[in-house]
Amino acid sequence: MIEKLVTSSLKMGVIAGGQLGKMLIQEASKWDITTYVLDPDEGCAARNVTSVYIQGDFTDFETVYEFGKLVDILTYELENINIEALQKLKSEGYKIVPDPNILALIQDKGLQKEFYAKHDLPTSPFICCADEEEIGEAIQSGKLAYPFVQKLRKGGYDGHGVSLIHNNDVTLLEGSSMIEEKVDIDKEIAVIAARNSDGEVRCFPAVEMTFNDQTNLVEEIFCPANITLEQAKTAETLSKDIIEKLDMVGLLAIEFFIDKQGQILINEVAPRPHNSGHHTIDSVVTSQLEQLLRAILDLPLGSTELTSASVMLNLLGEPGYEGQVYYEGFADCLAIEGVKIHLYGKKSTRPFRKMGHVTVLSDSVDGALKKANKVKNKLKVKSWEK
Repeated sequence: MIEKLVTSSLKMGVIAGGQLGKMLIQEASKWDITTYVLDPDEGCAARNVTSVYIQGDFTDFETVYEFGKLVDILTYELENINIEALQKLKSEGYKIVPDPNILALIQDKGLQKEFYAKHDLPTSPFICCADEEEIGEAIQSGKLAYPFVQKLRKGGYDGHGVSLIHNNDVTLLEGSSMIEEKVDIDKEIAVIAARNSDGEVRCFPAVEMTFNDQTNLVEEIFCPANITLEQAKTAETLSKDIIEKLDMVGLLAIEFFIDKQGQILINEVAPRPHNSGHHTIDSVVTSQLEQLLRAILDLPLGSTELTSASVMLNLLGEPGYEGQVYYEGFADCLAIEGVKIHLYGKKSTRPFRKMGHVTVLSDSVDGALKKANKVKNKLKVKSWEK
């Protein structure tokens, strides 16, 4: 594989050209890899950094199938892909990583939870229901009690397809769902694990996440997480266990709940680069993006040692602004030592759209938080016209 890497003859396809695809391609360019991107949006973030852009729908069988035949190795930056096309490509000998069968399991939140239950991995109690009527019957029979969390089995992302159901006044989501007990959450953390084809596994240090109550999007990520050494070890052990039991090659982000009793429960996983790993670009010896390339190209995994404490902020479009983007306070924030601003290249903003992220470095999380609060007050994503 390495001979191909140094001669630019390796063609790597990335399904979807959002910010994760863009950042992965930027990393791949350091190794002179020829990159192909499939995305329906001509203005997608990866358009200007990829070697070849192909416009197309990644949920369409024929589009994904034909795209996969153009490249030597195929990966993806989101889960909502036509699985049948990936499985056909795999059956014909094309290299797809992570494996399509793993993606098929993870795409379905019900199958995910059943996987944890089958392998005695700690997660909250759950049931699967075909529709709202079946949920109603479960409530009537006492099988299900308020409050609970309803998650559509397929298609949810960034807080979409998830609803906290307090009582019968809350409208249920329509569709096949996985219903789980509401966890009394103390903290939410995440660990990113990587595994190559030799079975080598490395985990990045756990991060702590805070969420915006209004959007259910990640607001801040701290690393290292403010958890006990025992909790950190447990989260890492579980992460290694999951990626090994999946027999997965690639990058797996695992989100955990820590409940009020200190118990660690698996929430859900994503088989790709993840928002909880953006800080690694600036604060870890090997970024999550380089680690993914190492994993899928059968190379030794890199060090996951922290080089700095950090806080990562998502840059979201301000409420009330829509249209051509500008970044208020950009220069002021760059004047703060340790502030690293990453813009995704999206030309237009809308309320709560992910437009970039900021990593703030310091010798401690507390020090990074003080700087991050200044950034939050100064840096605003607005449009030229309200």
